[in-house]
Amino acid sequence: MGWTSVSSTRFKCRVLVDFDGTIATVDTTDLLLERFADPAWVDVEEAWKAGRIGSRECMLRQVALVRATPEQLDAFVADIEIDPHFPAFVALCRARGLAVTVVSDGLDRTVGAVLRRHGLDLPFRANHLEWLGGDRWRLGFPHAKDDCRALSGNCKCQFAVAPPGTVRVVVGDGRSDFCVASEAELVIAKSALARHAAESGMPHFSITSFAEATPLLAAWLDEKPDAAYSGHDQLRDE
Repeated sequence: MGWTSVSSTRFKCRVLVDFDGTIATVDTTDLLLERFADPAWVDVEEAWKAGRIGSRECMLRQVALVRATPEQLDAFVADIEIDPHFPAFVALCRARGLAVTVVSDGLDRTVGAVLRRHGLDLPFRANHLEWLGGDRWRLGFPHAKDDCRALSGNCKCQFAVAPPGTVRVVVGDGRSDFCVASEAELVIAKSALARHAAESGMPHFSITSFAEATPLLAAWLDEKPDAAYSGHDQLRDE
């Protein structure tokens, strides 16, 4: 792995990585709802997809429909797998001195448990799942913003704010990443985010896993530092 031979980049770089469908191989919140929520959660989902409610209201209403004890929830989380190549991506970032933060519009209880189980000591920001006793839960939004364009529970754009000269890299897969991706000098994208990045003309790489993301980021750090400073100007991955 030649990328480990370079100890740091020539500029400051902040890497923001989505969790559900990006680090985790599945959307863990959807799986939890399928397993433990009243079927009415699907109607709430449809209202969100139709644009009648924001993702914050959607998740608040859906989590209120969950019926699971903490033990049931923890057993469910214990079966969640991550992309097996994500630890190598983290290793690259650390070798180059890049600050990595996991930013998720999912559940902090899930994100934290999965990262710890895989030995990944990374800062993360997610919505707060609060146990109310028995099998009842409530969702809190410590990272919400009243002016969030997507009305997300976790407004990811706030984590892209950085000192002048800092390069922002966003890795993600879905709609919760659209806004923050527009603030990045490089987007590494799967699924819906990849399509959105292409349609919007964002500088991006399209990937299917971190097996592709790691060498692509390493090459970009080596070959594109000057382009990174000037913003959305040169890189296109079609």
